Amino acid sequence: MEPAEHIDVVVIGGGVIGVAVARALARSGRDVILVEAEGAFGTHTSSRNSEVIHAGIYYPTGSLKATLCVSGKASLYDYCRTHDVPHRRIGKLIVATTEEQVAGLVQLRVQAAQNGVADLEWLDAADIQRLEPNVVAHAGLLSPSTGIVDSHALLSRFRYDAEALGVIAVTSSPVLCGAVTDAGISLSVGGPEPMLLHCRAVVNAAGLYASRVAHSIEGVPASAIPPAFFAKGHYFTLAGPAPFNRLVYPVPEPGGLGVHVTLDMAGSVRFGPDVSWLDTVDYSFDLTRAERFYSAIRTYFPGLPAGSLMPGYTGIRPKIVDQGNPSADFVVQGPETHGLPLVNLFGIESPGLTASLALADRVCELLAPTNG
Repeated sequence: MEPAEHIDVVVIGGGVIGVAVARALARSGRDVILVEAEGAFGTHTSSRNSEVIHAGIYYPTGSLKATLCVSGKASLYDYCRTHDVPHRRIGKLIVATTEEQVAGLVQLRVQAAQNGVADLEWLDAADIQRLEPNVVAHAGLLSPSTGIVDSHALLSRFRYDAEALGVIAVTSSPVLCGAVTDAGISLSVGGPEPMLLHCRAVVNAAGLYASRVAHSIEGVPASAIPPAFFAKGHYFTLAGPAPFNRLVYPVPEPGGLGVHVTLDMAGSVRFGPDVSWLDTVDYSFDLTRAERFYSAIRTYFPGLPAGSLMPGYTGIRPKIVDQGNPSADFVVQGPETHGLPLVNLFGIESPGLTASLALADRVCELLAPTNG
């Protein structure tokens, strides 16, 4: 029989969000154990994304995505600067490649202003050519506060901070099941060193598996748990020197932000992600998608050489609505929803990385003594 441990808070999930939450809870004086099912931290969404610090342009005004992205962006830039996490405020262009898409840019500019992002600059075709000679478009928006971050370094620094504050973080420790008790929640944790954890509160930051984890805890109402859907994206890398100075995005498409240009901290170019829907987590790379990438990229980068796209990696967005539906907001579900000492984080896709510190603060508020 596994040993029983009594702990204040257990955070489930060792990605960027889970580690940021554990760090914030420890800073507020809570005793925290973080359990990660995989053999390493951040192996799913945290390490398989565009590594972009988003400005907060696209999301519905008043949504958690909008408010936490804008506040989280400021916090993240400040954190990266003061903790030596590699990052660059590189800026990005959002481009209309047809006259018909120009109206979409106008709408984005209005949306951004409503979200508190007031620094967008309107560009005509000549402006775009001056800033990015290899990009061809009718019009564009320049977002100077968009940036890039080394997501691996960020996660490592969050974890360093968390452990310095007393957080016990363990890998290869999947939550098998749990139950609500009079004193909080009990969790059965598997792996090489099984544990039975009796905790006052739980944070479910399991990302792609957050709905499955919630269903495994007896006493959590099924009606409070959204379904889980997986939207896969491929990233191709560009052979040769970078032909861009900043990020380049097309006008958004259903399910995502379109096949866009991102740069990493080393200056390498990546294109992606596209969107395909899965029934299960599968990171295999489909080389046949290259033809569609060439077509999409050449709408704004007509000089893309044949044979220059190399297979990169894939990532999966944790969706809570199925294909064909508008993107859902983040769900940050605390005791006020289900009456339990539990915070569930569902559908934390982009801009989750940007919003990580703001999300962590929100979780701390929901678990504060006056709230639960």
